[in-house]
Amino acid sequence: MNPIYETDRAAVTVRPAHREDAEAIRAIRNHVIEHSTALWTQTPQSPAEGMAWLAAHLERGSALVAEADGEIAGFAVYGPWRQLDGFRHTVEDSVYVREGRHGLGVGSALLAALITAARDAGHHVVIAGIEAENASSIRLHERFGFRHAGTVPEIGTKFGRWLDLTIMQLPLA
Repeated sequence: MNPIYETDRAAVTVRPAHREDAEAIRAIRNHVIEHSTALWTQTPQSPAEGMAWLAAHLERGSALVAEADGEIAGFAVYGPWRQLDGFRHTVEDSVYVREGRHGLGVGSALLAALITAARDAGHHVVIAGIEAENASSIRLHERFGFRHAGTVPEIGTKFGRWLDLTIMQLPLA
């Protein structure tokens, strides 16, 4: 078997993110922004924007990083799904893996820990909003019990084309 598809979960350590992780997280986010449709913006984050974004998650205790071979191999966060108080028990997840680290169990380790953290924080549902052609993210979420809740066609745009958004949900109760 090709070693890139072999999973050595023991080599991945998930821990709460710290301010010192901001630049590594920003680098992963900016790579995703520049090269994929996983984040629906084409504007890379500046260091100040990356720190402010991470600070909001650190304040909530909703940011995790995965370390492998001495580097940040990915990160995961959850945040409010909607701002109105009626949605206060529902959060949306985001899981990103550093380029070259896909298929090694990093995303699975992060999502497992993020689900546990959201449940421990008393949340009721986790929502995943995934670009509809991102089959690997959809499969990852399905492996953890997320159900397809619907797909909204042509709700966003990037790289000169319309994107569909698949909504998945995981009840935590």
